[in-house]
Amino acid sequence: MKEEIIMAGFGGQGVLSMGKILAYAALNNDMEVTWMPSYGPEQRGGTANVTVILSDGRISSPVLSSYDTAVILNQQSLDKFESRVKPGGTLIYDPYGIHRKPTRTDINVIEVKAMEESFNMSNAKTYNMIVLGALLGVKPMVPLETVMSTLKKVIPERHHDLLDLNREALTRGIALTQ
Repeated sequence: MKEEIIMAGFGGQGVLSMGKILAYAALNNDMEVTWMPSYGPEQRGGTANVTVILSDGRISSPVLSSYDTAVILNQQSLDKFESRVKPGGTLIYDPYGIHRKPTRTDINVIEVKAMEESFNMSNAKTYNMIVLGALLGVKPMVPLETVMSTLKKVIPERHHDLLDLNREALTRGIALTQ
């Protein structure tokens, strides 16, 4: 198994964190992993993306020109990466703030209303975990319990009270794709 993923959106949407959590969870699931972020100098509002490769074998290079899966959270990223999803691949996107929906017919396009769901949870900070849950709902590359045990390791102990909220966000994201 090898999955080549691009996650892209605005800085502040949690794109890099989402990729890092997925990468750490895959490591904790004994997979080979690369995590390669790309972002501008802006802390919030600029574009950010991260390439994550998960594999049960060696990974030759973290540099990719096309992807099995794209997780898209803004229009600029959709414009840039839609054409780079491999035929037969998957594009997951949140329509919030996107004015031109994906048009390709040779890929699996999945709309996930993660922003709306984060509003339903009354917590915008759950957004990236909802999106990550949606990705895992479509492509269960690592089990939810591995993601949760990873979060427990990487989140400082003073924030462990947020683990249940993160579990709920991941679970809601998975449910959005079922």
